[in-house]
Amino acid sequence: MLRSPHDKRIFALAVPALGALAAEPLYVLVDTAIVGHLGTTQLAALAIAATVLTTAFTVFNFLTYGTTAHVARMHGAGRDGEAALVGSQALWLSLFIGLALVVAVVPLAPLAVRAMGGQGEIAEQATLYLRLAALGAPFFMLSTAGQGYLRGVEDLRTPLKILVVAHAVNVVLELLFVYGFGWGLAGSAWGTVIAQAGMGAAFVAVQRRAGWQRPRWARIRPLMRIGSHIAVRTSALLGSFLVASAVLARVGPASLGAHQIAFQLFVFLALVLDALAIAGQVMVGGMLGGGDAAGARAASLRMIGWSVVAGAAFGLVLLALGDVIPRAFTSDEAVIAQAHEIWWIFALLMPANGAVFALDGILIGAGDTRFLMWGMLSAAAVYVPVALLALHQGWGIRGVWFGLAGLILVRLATCGARFAGSRWALTGAPAPS
Repeated sequence: MLRSPHDKRIFALAVPALGALAAEPLYVLVDTAIVGHLGTTQLAALAIAATVLTTAFTVFNFLTYGTTAHVARMHGAGRDGEAALVGSQALWLSLFIGLALVVAVVPLAPLAVRAMGGQGEIAEQATLYLRLAALGAPFFMLSTAGQGYLRGVEDLRTPLKILVVAHAVNVVLELLFVYGFGWGLAGSAWGTVIAQAGMGAAFVAVQRRAGWQRPRWARIRPLMRIGSHIAVRTSALLGSFLVASAVLARVGPASLGAHQIAFQLFVFLALVLDALAIAGQVMVGGMLGGGDAAGARAASLRMIGWSVVAGAAFGLVLLALGDVIPRAFTSDEAVIAQAHEIWWIFALLMPANGAVFALDGILIGAGDTRFLMWGMLSAAAVYVPVALLALHQGWGIRGVWFGLAGLILVRLATCGARFAGSRWALTGAPAPS
């Protein structure tokens, strides 16, 4: 690829964003390793509780993305004071959502655990962990909004530093509570809550230095509007993967195991693509806020190009190691055989997936979230019937992954068509409230 004047800025934003994104799965891996040595019951309980919490937190990632888009436009327009006040309103909104999660999760934890299949001692342990860990929800939500503001003003190093310190503290506290004090699974939950409290406090402190304001509905309302669009989009995407798991659980354990390997790799590789998408959110929002629609389109084309290159590289590695990678996860020949059924589909989808991630970030940065919501719902409407037919017609894991391919290609077609037009490239920043 020929050099571009946008490359330096793209990677200056994407590299620290990648570090911040990688901190979360690494934290989960460490948490799993610490609890795993307590026993199978505790590990199974953690798996159930963590799945419930992660799903809830992921749905509310609009606090990060929506805030980034809104703040980036104001920052691009040179209205940093206004941007800081928007950031403070995002923190208030995140606090309200976090408190609502605590109120909902604590009493409903047993129902959620049973819905995930928890029984007996596993259910008791999962319920305990879920109730304790839910206490960290307000602090976790504060950190998501805080990251959104800092990304919007193109400060991606501060969130990375805060996250790294918080996760390091979490490891020390968990080791102390779980093994030093002998608190078991409860110690893991308390270590997480305390680390999240420190993380949330750090983001609030940064925000107060930038600009602070008491809750104002006029400023919170636009964030909620953008947030509702992104939340529906995210829920539809999560729902599609849940349908895949549910269908393959009925097909057989080997198919479900192979799907889990491919899906976890999909999520892991998405970190790099999502880092480029975050750069897209920040750059496009800032350029459009500053009135530079042509620059926003040129930078967007460059980010799409890099995302496709990254996706193609991943695809080539997956094809080359199609027999090696599945064996790194399992020695079950039935699972490996099922993985071989879909591996070529998985690999060939990666370049298209790279383009989709980039387009997603570009359109979020442009504030075109309503279109993204309907585009994702359209893609899910294509996928779900295919997945159900795969179960009914006996198409197995290959049918489910053909459906996932359809989902990605519909998203590529809809987002690509939108980008080819000019309706997304509206310039200027929101009027002050």
